[in-house]
Amino acid sequence: GGDASVPYQSAPASLSELRWLSDEELEQENEAILQGEVSELARLLSAMNPNMAAIESYRDLSKKYSRELHTLDTVVALCSQQRALHDDLRRQRLELFNSGYDHIRTKLSEMYKMITLDDGDADLEFNDSMDPFSEGISFRVRPPKKSWKYITNLSGGEKTLSSLSLVFALHTYKPNPIYIMDEIDAALDFKNVSIVANYIKERTQDAQFLIISLRNYMFELADVLVGIYKIN
Repeated sequence: GGDASVPYQSAPASLSELRWLSDEELEQENEAILQGEVSELARLLSAMNPNMAAIESYRDLSKKYSRELHTLDTVVALCSQQRALHDDLRRQRLELFNSGYDHIRTKLSEMYKMITLDDGDADLEFNDSMDPFSEGISFRVRPPKKSWKYITNLSGGEKTLSSLSLVFALHTYKPNPIYIMDEIDAALDFKNVSIVANYIKERTQDAQFLIISLRNYMFELADVLVGIYKIN
């Protein structure tokens, strides 16, 4: 491993012409370069003709943006609170509705079986099981010795028994103080008239029933009887 340095005589002529600058000379050279760059930048800046008022405008817009952003955050937070409240109310509504629905559905089946002497059945079902409030509820009935049908497809007497069963089921859930019924027994045979009349008489002591009837099996059980007739 000999000396790897290159003899001065073998260096290129251009290198031999280089000279060392003192610290003072180097500082002067750097200052001159910087002054030149500053002058060039000043010339370019002058040529650009910048709007210095834009800085103040930017500051104003920045403040306005901050205020609007704060307002947006407040509104978004309020919106989230209201959405949570809405969802909670929807949940409570569904729970209350399902509680009443399950009770009424069970009692409806019991009432219809009682009226038909355990020879029929009735049921309620959601048209949309995912959202019971969107499509309503269907009323299905199985009259004695027949298949399941929707209430719209029943005869007059069958509709009457089904409707009364629902009224009585609703009464067990949330009783009304008074019911007014107009010839509910018109389409019923004497057996069903007697069953309905006795149920009203014995099972609904917490309510008053005003019933317009032409059937003696019904009005004979009334506590008070009011007769209406033509005089001419």
